[in-house]
Amino acid sequence: MHVRNHEIITEELSSIKNLSRGELLERWEQVYQHPPPKGISRRLLEYSISFHIQAKVLGGLNARTKSMLRSSGKGKKSMPKTKAQTLQPGARLVREWHGKAYTVDVTEHGFTYNGQNYATLSKIANTITGARWSGPRFFGL
Repeated sequence: MHVRNHEIITEELSSIKNLSRGELLERWEQVYQHPPPKGISRRLLEYSISFHIQAKVLGGLNARTKSMLRSSGKGKKSMPKTKAQTLQPGARLVREWHGKAYTVDVTEHGFTYNGQNYATLSKIANTITGARWSGPRFFGL
């Protein structure tokens, strides 16, 4: 990335945190040419405007991604399934964490760990680590 582009992005992104809610709402309307959804959080305003700044300088989403996003609400295409979503019942996941091996079985309705059923791998990762983890990432999927 060109050094000047990096400076522009850094300056603009740094300034977002200092904007009032009213200024963020105005900036949204400038960027998207329509008012933001009612009740939108400050955090989402900041994220959306930050994305726009970066996309303006670095380029936005590629055409394939834009197409998938546009059609996702129309039922035409579905997003590709993750490896965790395509695991077959009977599969077994093993993860070593702090010197101990943890085993998870994939079932028809989710996952079984330590004799308990879980809907997601993330809940199991949280149980094991005591911290918020992406379950698929924790199990290397």
